[in-house]
Amino acid sequence: MAVYILSNRKIVRHKGERVDSFSNDEYSIPNFRIAKCDFDEYKEPTAQARKKKDYTNRNILNYKLFSEPEKQGYEEVLEVLLNEKGIRKSSLTANNLGGTQRMFYELYTHMSSTKDRSDVLIFIHGYAYDFDDELKAIIDLKKLFIDNPASPVEHILFVSWPASSSIVPLTYFDDKASSINSGTSLMRLFYFYTQFLKDIFSNRDLIPCNQRIHIMAHSMGNRVLQSMLYSLKRENILRVIDQVLLLNADVTYKVFEDSEDSFNKLPLLANRISVYLNRQDVILGISQFTKNILTPRLGKNGPGDLEQFKDIVSVIDCTFVKDDLLNSFKFEIGNHWGYLSSSQVQNDIFQNLYGIDRNLISNRVKSSENIFTIIS
Repeated sequence: MAVYILSNRKIVRHKGERVDSFSNDEYSIPNFRIAKCDFDEYKEPTAQARKKKDYTNRNILNYKLFSEPEKQGYEEVLEVLLNEKGIRKSSLTANNLGGTQRMFYELYTHMSSTKDRSDVLIFIHGYAYDFDDELKAIIDLKKLFIDNPASPVEHILFVSWPASSSIVPLTYFDDKASSINSGTSLMRLFYFYTQFLKDIFSNRDLIPCNQRIHIMAHSMGNRVLQSMLYSLKRENILRVIDQVLLLNADVTYKVFEDSEDSFNKLPLLANRISVYLNRQDVILGISQFTKNILTPRLGKNGPGDLEQFKDIVSVIDCTFVKDDLLNSFKFEIGNHWGYLSSSQVQNDIFQNLYGIDRNLISNRVKSSENIFTIIS
């Protein structure tokens, strides 16, 4: 099990600390850094601890930033792997690897050492998260996807991007800019990963682990994904993703159309795409009528023309699900966080991640060839 953070947040050193940390500042930097979360000594905080002003940063969850790699590319990763297999002697060890080198090495080592499912989930959060909020979200995601035997996920790559910590509508536009910048970081990660695959598996002594990688984007996290897709060149896209889950997506309902030239690239990248929507989503209703010039949102109204993608893109209507896990005012009124608040939505997501045929996923009613409604 491993949880990583990919972030283009500013790097700072807090008072009294001897190590670098990610900042809560609300702007992005051109490059991203990788950190690994440490759960070995994690203890669930008490209610009193949560109220303390010092319940921030590593007081929430400890993590360690990887060093920057000394050399670009993944030849040194190959050297370490071949040395570990006794095929080629080298003085290099995993400790010599930095950044994505170290992360890809660890994931490949873990994922290829088991015959059980050991999937990776790339998660992109939505609007109004500072870094402390992200650390709390990571803890929730670990409980939901890694600790839960109903889930095939064993590793999480959390995409941290500097969304505004305020829910004031005007800050939404700042988040739009940050999401665009962060999409560039995600694009670079994709290219690094494809380069890793080429460098490692050009050697016949190493074989693919045959595990699966999924992408899940919530709310405005879909705009980060969209920014990445804008920049990806079709001729450079490899199908390296199994499932893409678009949750309550705060992007235009036309994103799959050729005129947008963004989500229409997802079928080149992934085996299956699922759009989870809620027609009573209050948050997306506000987004539509106050910030997006009355443009319907994908996560509330569903996609426009999907004819060319109906075999690979499914629409899952969550309007009638019950918030039986989290039912505070925020969740009951917002109808925006079904993946956290509803066991019905979670069960559907788990079946999707396992790759069950969309027509065989339980507790669904089929409305048309690729449109389904979750029922009780």
